[in-house]
Amino acid sequence: MELYWWSIEVLNGPARPARAWRDALGGTLTEAAVTNGAYDWHWQTHTWGVLFEIAFASDERWELFRDLPAVRAALDAVPDPINGLLIYPGRGGSSGRTQPRRPRPIVGAGAAPLPEEDTPLLWAVEGGQPPTGPAWISEDTDRSHSQVRKSA
Repeated sequence: MELYWWSIEVLNGPARPARAWRDALGGTLTEAAVTNGAYDWHWQTHTWGVLFEIAFASDERWELFRDLPAVRAALDAVPDPINGLLIYPGRGGSSGRTQPRRPRPIVGAGAAPLPEEDTPLLWAVEGGQPPTGPAWISEDTDRSHSQVRKSA
């Protein structure tokens, strides 16, 4: 049997923590879930609030549970009514994903950066004429020749 999990996250409010909300109304939510067809449920306490995970045999059962007056009253009484309630399908908190993540899209439509042109080396020349023949040597070779000249 496939279970449909739903998560209810209640965040701490400015005046009272979500743990106090769970202590006051958690039993009501659990009883409503069990009497309306929940197969499994878990309460988790976190530093940011509490998490209630519920598993039903179908999404229709979830909708029946969600529309109960006791459930509506409990969800209306969360510590932070504006930003403190998150309800979503699936398991929540730090349970991980049920499906592997898809690869991210390639940034810039997969374009690789254009190759940069090599800048030509600049040489200091005597008399304004570029060197020719064996005098035109790399910088490393020039250093080795100058070291040989200095040692001689």
